[in-house]
Amino acid sequence: MSTLGIDVGTTGCKAGAFSSSGKCIHLAYREYPTLYPRQGWAELDAEVVWSRVQETIAEVAAAAKSDPIRALCVSAMGEAATPVNKNRQILGPSILSSDVRGREYIDVMLRQMSQEEFYGINPNVLTPSYTLPKLQWLKEHRPELYHATDYFLMWGGLVEFLLGADPFISYSHANRTLLFDIHKQDWSEKLLAISGMDRAKLPRCLPAGTVAGSVSDTIAAQLGLPRDVKIVVGGHDQCCNALGAGIAQAGRAVDGIGTYECITPVYLGVPDPAKMLALGLNIEHYVIANHYVSFLFNQAGSLLRWFRDTFAAGERSDPEIYRRLDAEAPRNPTNLLVLPYFEPTGSPGYVTDASGVIVGLKTSTTRGEIYRALLESITYYFAQPITQLRSLGIDTSEFIATGGGAGSDLWLQIKADVLGVPYTRLAQTHCSVAGAAMIAGMAIGELPGIADAVPRFVQRTKTFYPMAKHHHVYQERLERYGELYPLMQNYLSVLSYGSESERS
Repeated sequence: MSTLGIDVGTTGCKAGAFSSSGKCIHLAYREYPTLYPRQGWAELDAEVVWSRVQETIAEVAAAAKSDPIRALCVSAMGEAATPVNKNRQILGPSILSSDVRGREYIDVMLRQMSQEEFYGINPNVLTPSYTLPKLQWLKEHRPELYHATDYFLMWGGLVEFLLGADPFISYSHANRTLLFDIHKQDWSEKLLAISGMDRAKLPRCLPAGTVAGSVSDTIAAQLGLPRDVKIVVGGHDQCCNALGAGIAQAGRAVDGIGTYECITPVYLGVPDPAKMLALGLNIEHYVIANHYVSFLFNQAGSLLRWFRDTFAAGERSDPEIYRRLDAEAPRNPTNLLVLPYFEPTGSPGYVTDASGVIVGLKTSTTRGEIYRALLESITYYFAQPITQLRSLGIDTSEFIATGGGAGSDLWLQIKADVLGVPYTRLAQTHCSVAGAAMIAGMAIGELPGIADAVPRFVQRTKTFYPMAKHHHVYQERLERYGELYPLMQNYLSVLSYGSESERS
């Protein structure tokens, strides 16, 4: 028997079938566009995404007929909720975390309770990137859609709902809404009352690893799945990614390099809230009981896709385009600096009113130099916050790299050189898919437990060690990078939202 892991990300979806020995039988991928209806808005056509997800499932199911799929589990991006009705119909788009809609409601929330009081219930730093302000915006500006909606579902629960499960949300995804009480492990009545949200439009909260139903016979026949495939609750993609990388105990962290880059440390129990808030870090449930995680994250693959579509538009259909760009990049550190604030940044910066900047361009600057500078500056963003993880008892002496970016020798060497620590690639870099498959296997008893699953699924292949001469250069570059945003902060804010006279 095999298990199916599904990962729904911001720019694409993957599905993979894994045998009980941890071997990937087949992996399928589909991409979909981000839509920008207005400046500052960013959303997905949920019908298109669901169609692509079905395509990946069908492709994998066909390839796994000799080792039939018995259970599936979904890993998915956070924050983006989709309106649906009880008839399993999608009613509208998914508004992404990078969308600026709803930022005014954060100020309203902070007038009703302090950040410290809020963090005591839902340990997140209040910013517009989460689900709640988007739902409040919909309630005020799209009331007909809001009232027609029976449930707002995150993509993990949405895929499994469309496959046949009753509506639910994983604990880790519920945390991303800003409405979840992490201690009660359910929706917070206080936060619902303050925000004006309707509890009836929110699904039940379930922990990862819960069997939530079976794929309906109709959907199974359409997708080529066996009958009675069990549907297992998964979690936030970064949590599944960490599990798929073998992070099975507290005190370690993984670097997931996908559309966003996210460094995920794991803790046993809820860490000290005051210390976490002071560092600008969130706390949410991990996919292992009694364990929790936080995230350091920012744009990564989304910037490379922008670069590809802008500087290599005629080559974007080339499946080897990123390998070709890697080869085109210079072998030594560049003199360019990029401020990777093309969209609102993640933790711990949470900058919502900036823009991307490229500094140091000359008429002699090549495409390859700009490409390498992007890779460098994406890494600069994490340098100082990573040092703070040590104060939380997290081992930062080595990082496991996962996601699509982990396939780039150039990028992993840059990371090792900038941060001064080894970066290790695994045989299976699509760890969110593998982590979801592991959860499914443990839920149905195909895998006895985590201690048994990790050695089967996780194998190291190559480690990139820091080059001393490059690390020395990057220490100087990091100082310059640290000066860039403070120098331009006010100007970038005006560029993003206009001056007061322009906004009035």
